[in-house]
Amino acid sequence: MPSHLLSLADLSYSDIISLLDCASHLKEKRARGKSSQELNNKTLAMLFEKSSTRTRISFEVGMTELGGHAIYLNYKDVQLGRGESVADTARVMSRYVHAIMARVNKHETLIQLSENGSVPVINGLSDIEHPCQLLADLLTIREYKGKFKDLHFAWIGDGNNVCNSAMLACALTGMKMSVACPQGYEPNAEVLTKAREIGGRINVITDPIKAAKNTDILSTDVWVSMGDEEEFDQRLRDFKPYQINSKLLEQAKHDVMVLHCLPAHRGEEITAEVVDGPNSAVFDQAENRLHVQKALLLKLLS
Repeated sequence: MPSHLLSLADLSYSDIISLLDCASHLKEKRARGKSSQELNNKTLAMLFEKSSTRTRISFEVGMTELGGHAIYLNYKDVQLGRGESVADTARVMSRYVHAIMARVNKHETLIQLSENGSVPVINGLSDIEHPCQLLADLLTIREYKGKFKDLHFAWIGDGNNVCNSAMLACALTGMKMSVACPQGYEPNAEVLTKAREIGGRINVITDPIKAAKNTDILSTDVWVSMGDEEEFDQRLRDFKPYQINSKLLEQAKHDVMVLHCLPAHRGEEITAEVVDGPNSAVFDQAENRLHVQKALLLKLLS
């Protein structure tokens, strides 16, 4: 395992499989009511520049269930919000805690934390990637499909940070990927290049029908991410043809699984009928955030 998780590209295929195996074991152990104390006397600092439901709860519960402790730090409540440098913050926090999970506006903040601190840094979301989410997605896919090889993963909608991590996830696990975005909303070009260098078979197009054709997995995210609110009306117009609905599901395989990292805006990027339908794995996917993050914490801190 690497010292930090800033990008899925930090991991190898064997790292991913090891994490998923550990997460499956922890999930089964939790279902039997068995607890762990491997991270006794370990503390995780959770630094948030953006609001969160799943990231905060899953990391905090995860540390508790492993015998450790998590501290929630809002950006405005610490000295970062009053001008202290990221570098100085990293140096100080490293004297107190055993790891830092940060949910930030700019990916550069994570890089500065990792370069100036002396403890593992975990990307809880940045403008470039959301690796913890895609680890949960991979666990969910493996639970439903039993494999990665020969699967076709389709992303429909905004080429955002989650899409970027999905490209790397597909490249690392051997899944073919189609990305359907309106012109001007394509995924990050550097991440796409990196994914292809890893070996990713990724096709970026504008036609959602073509992208969904015969796919095993359909995935999406909100059309208006945090920070894009000023573009709300324009984005709703541009993304209107990219909704995951029953008509789009007809293009995919009959047993297609539908993923959404949540929160879902029902009636926008996805219909309620699909979110709550038989093809949806959305809430298993959300639960799996807990299990993969516990595995990640164990790997980085044990």
